[in-house]
Amino acid sequence: MEASILTNVVLPASLFIIMIGMGLSLTIEDFARIVRFPKAVSLGLGNQLIILPIIGLGLCYLFGLAPMLAVGMLLLAACPGGATSNLISYVAKGDIALSVTLTAISSTITIFTIPLLVSWGLEHFLGESRPISLPILKTMGQIFGITALPVSIGMMVRARNLSFAERMERPMRIASTVIFILILAGIVVSEWQTLVDAFPVLGPATFTLNVITMSLGWFLAKQFGLNLAQSITIAIESGIQNGTLAIVIASSILFQPELSLAAAIYSIAMFLSGGAMMWWFGKRDTSAVLDA
Repeated sequence: MEASILTNVVLPASLFIIMIGMGLSLTIEDFARIVRFPKAVSLGLGNQLIILPIIGLGLCYLFGLAPMLAVGMLLLAACPGGATSNLISYVAKGDIALSVTLTAISSTITIFTIPLLVSWGLEHFLGESRPISLPILKTMGQIFGITALPVSIGMMVRARNLSFAERMERPMRIASTVIFILILAGIVVSEWQTLVDAFPVLGPATFTLNVITMSLGWFLAKQFGLNLAQSITIAIESGIQNGTLAIVIASSILFQPELSLAAAIYSIAMFLSGGAMMWWFGKRDTSAVLDA
């Protein structure tokens, strides 16, 4: 996927729209919830911001990923959850307030952590041969422009016109998922042969990452005494990544489409696991009190 109107305009614009939709569902209370519910929020953030990148790094070595594929894996692991995780939590009858809170806070933190982790990955895996220049402060600014800025716009719209934001909340979640699927389909079509060549190595690595992180999220949530709805959300937020953001950073900021391969293949895995959770937990009767 060479630099084109797709990578320079369509992908960033699509992510901008997705993030506005996310902002329409957010309030200041979502960011303050970490103080009111520190255990659940801290566990979710720890899984996503610390444990997931560590597991991703370990799998790079375990599966012997080539340097560029390994950096792409780190980029994927460094990304926050996205609107897709909120939708999956909603359908799976998880704790949607917790899901939105984790997505909001992790999306803010990763503005700073993504450039640092990717810069480290480039130096660690490629050394002096790295073909990519990553100015950290500029990259932070670019990520802010395609994530925090549109989220802020969405939040301001909600603050000024609550009824409109509430009407648009569910359609925007669905639209975000549709846009993401279309982006993924476009990458699959344009990078078909590259994906086929990379799948024998990246497929097992990314599917393993998804299974481990979601399973670990569920296990830790139960160990920390969270209820069923919270456990569902922690599992989802631990394993559902903002693949659109990873693809945009790889293709439109770093101009290295090879770095987006891990995100593209991982998206298949997370839709399968997310779909399974929506089917299994979404069919349950929530009229009764959930078990702790």
